[in-house]
Amino acid sequence: MDLRKLKTLIDLVSESNVSELEITEAEGKVRIVKSAGVAMASPVAMAAPMAAAPVMMAAAPVAAPAAAPAEAPAAPSGHTVKSPMVGTFYRSSSPGAAPFIQIGSVVKEGDTLCIVEAMKILNEIESDKAGTVTQILCENGQAVEYGQPMFIIE
Repeated sequence: MDLRKLKTLIDLVSESNVSELEITEAEGKVRIVKSAGVAMASPVAMAAPMAAAPVMMAAAPVAAPAAAPAEAPAAPSGHTVKSPMVGTFYRSSSPGAAPFIQIGSVVKEGDTLCIVEAMKILNEIESDKAGTVTQILCENGQAVEYGQPMFIIE
């Protein structure tokens, strides 16, 4: 489970009436318990791949500010498709399937661009504008926030 997804879950627990949340995924198991008004996360049982993840996540905040200025000038050159919800971004309908779109794909209104999974529900995100996809701003399996730019269509 990546750091952004974990932070989102902690924020959801701390802002809700839920006092305890336990999630089991392929990577491991996380238990979030709210105590004294603050949600605390504790890994219950982590798989071996997660042991290396904190090292990679420590570098992510350093890289994120550098990437943001590069994306900001690109937004005005076309229509930005933003995430309508918090969830996990997927470019295809299943792990082995071809992506819905590629850079350079011509789309029309209503074409499926990606899937955002939220609370185990797969939500197809459709294009709200016709044009050519010039940028894909999210990686497959990446956590996305509400309003986060995902595609640029010209």
